[in-house]
Amino acid sequence: MMSSPVPLSRDLVLVGGGHAHALVLRMWGMDPLPGARLTVIDPNPVAPYSGMLPGMVAGHYRQSELEIDLVRLARFAGARLIVGAVSAIDTGARRIMVGARKIGYDVASVDVGVHAMMPALPGFAGHGVAVKPLGPFADRWEAFVAAVAEGREAPEAAVIGGGIAGVEVAMAMAHRLGRGARVSLIERAADIAPEGAVLRPRLRRALADMGVRVLTGAAVARVEADAVLLEGGEVVPSRLTVGAAGARAHGWIGQCGLPVTDDGFLRVGADLRVEGQETLFAAGDCAHLGHAPRPKAGVFAVRAAPVLRDNLRAVLSGGATRPFHPQRDYLKLISLGERRAVAEKLGLAFSGRLLWRWKDRIDRAFMAKFAPLPAMPAPAMPRIRALSEEGGEEPMCGGCGAKVAPAVLRGAIAGPGDDAAVIETGGVQQVLSVDHLRAFVSDEALMARIAALHALGDIWAMGARPQAALVSVTLPRMSEALQARSMAEIMQAAHDVLDSAGAEIAGGHSSMGAEASIGFALTGIVAGAPITLAGAQPGDALILTRAIGSGTLLAAEMRGLAEGRDIVALFDRLVVPQGDAAAILAGAHAMTDVTGFGLAGHLGNICRASGVAAWIDPEAVPLMPGAKALAARGIRSTIWAANRRAAPVAGLGEGGRAALMHDPQTAGGLLAAVAAAEAGALVARLRAAGHEAARIGGIEAGAAGLRVGHMAG
Repeated sequence: MMSSPVPLSRDLVLVGGGHAHALVLRMWGMDPLPGARLTVIDPNPVAPYSGMLPGMVAGHYRQSELEIDLVRLARFAGARLIVGAVSAIDTGARRIMVGARKIGYDVASVDVGVHAMMPALPGFAGHGVAVKPLGPFADRWEAFVAAVAEGREAPEAAVIGGGIAGVEVAMAMAHRLGRGARVSLIERAADIAPEGAVLRPRLRRALADMGVRVLTGAAVARVEADAVLLEGGEVVPSRLTVGAAGARAHGWIGQCGLPVTDDGFLRVGADLRVEGQETLFAAGDCAHLGHAPRPKAGVFAVRAAPVLRDNLRAVLSGGATRPFHPQRDYLKLISLGERRAVAEKLGLAFSGRLLWRWKDRIDRAFMAKFAPLPAMPAPAMPRIRALSEEGGEEPMCGGCGAKVAPAVLRGAIAGPGDDAAVIETGGVQQVLSVDHLRAFVSDEALMARIAALHALGDIWAMGARPQAALVSVTLPRMSEALQARSMAEIMQAAHDVLDSAGAEIAGGHSSMGAEASIGFALTGIVAGAPITLAGAQPGDALILTRAIGSGTLLAAEMRGLAEGRDIVALFDRLVVPQGDAAAILAGAHAMTDVTGFGLAGHLGNICRASGVAAWIDPEAVPLMPGAKALAARGIRSTIWAANRRAAPVAGLGEGGRAALMHDPQTAGGLLAAVAAAEAGALVARLRAAGHEAARIGGIEAGAAGLRVGHMAG
């Protein structure tokens, strides 16, 4: 998180990654407002584009083709992304609740879309799935399609809700399931598509052509595992029941004391500000345009985005807002399951394959705004500069990828050095360690949590119980108000981690600088002899408790090349404590945590301290999702080349998996040398505790060095 040339002074928070906010983020990345810190909050690392949903159901698109990667988009916009669900907005305190977290704001906007869940319908929660949100529905749908193809499920499905969305989904399901499918469309009203009278005859014919059974005037009494029960007693066979009965507002919105419609949508004025609020905006389907009511359609969110961006900037910078004037009519393009579509505008309807191609072109053009994102010019390198044997043109990594090279440290510090210093005071043995990380994510709370667990790794690796901590924080230049918000988030996260580990924060130090960094000095108590690097014995087995690849993933994320899902999965792993893993490995002969020098480098340290050699089976080493493919593309962390020079592995070869043996890890796993006879049971206990543990190699007699070997069996 680099310092802005203008001190950060105002917080803008976007709640939700809907179409309007996605476009605001894109525009912001191309023209940011100096001094504003931008945050986006969403429960998922991706935001779906609803226009392509029926095409995905029909099999015309992959799920990834209709997902906007919020991790990449946030990086492009210079925004911090908080992956979490908002539960409340306190406009008096200007605070947004995400679980137990409190996110302060000066100006905020809400674009969380709608949902189609039906919690009041008996049986739906257990046996049905709403078409929105996309993620759970897509997973259920793809699993159902696979089960039908394998003959494990009957091709029977039902869609509850006969509006245009339900009609599209029903025809798409029938197309995908193919001949012999029994898809039913259930609508309580007297006819389908109440919002599209002009389209209704064509939709009726298309449904009949696709073999979809239409039941109108039908009220659902209950959803069961294999059927939908109607109030009149009719049983509609269904192995997958999908809810598409209208657009529902998220319940938490109506509980915030904000002005909402009778059905829970935020009431906004002409400039998209929530009625009665100076600093809260809303757009997209979650908002009701009181001055110009319009149907729930993505076209209005897209058209509102430039106005929303301008008005957010205006309020942040003291300017004047402008009104949003939505068009009175818009082109409606409805998919008909196969590659055909029907269109309506100004009371006229048309259908055919040409219209589907037109819709496909429009949808793909919208998604092309986000992949790839516009290439922004990088600062020019000096035409004439001092010669260097090293690169230096790639951006500096954060986390452990920014460490000093191992050979440099080895020359400055005698010996490999244990993970922590051992001191004795009054007959009590303590370990003492310090760790500091250059920030690689703009979410200060997440960064603090990872940094604290990273630092605790040194204490746990020595077999010690965490005792006390000092916190060191450097913030980029910002106003006192933003300093207070940032420090509150950092300290709350640090307390959560350290209190759970049994350590007490005793104090610390803070400063402002060019960029953010967070560190911890820790002490721990050792009950018996500490576990060091020096006890490995020939014949020992090597156990690793966590997958590797974080350095490559973070290096790729900085360049906008990583998949957002993989980055969020990485963070989910890095915030898992390993104190219980250390307790399981308490009898290890030698142990360390795998951090900046990579797996090979830290294993090499054990070998040098213990006077032994080691072999490693790269195929047995667990890898983070996405890391191998990125490494195969040549993505490397800043310190990677120095790590490989410092700890060569005989016979390793090239390729993605081989490269990851030298990948620097942040909050990496514990690497332990244990008695071979105990290795199987220890791995089983670690996995039962939720760790990705694996036996990856062994210790052998010989001069300190590493080679490739292979696990038996």
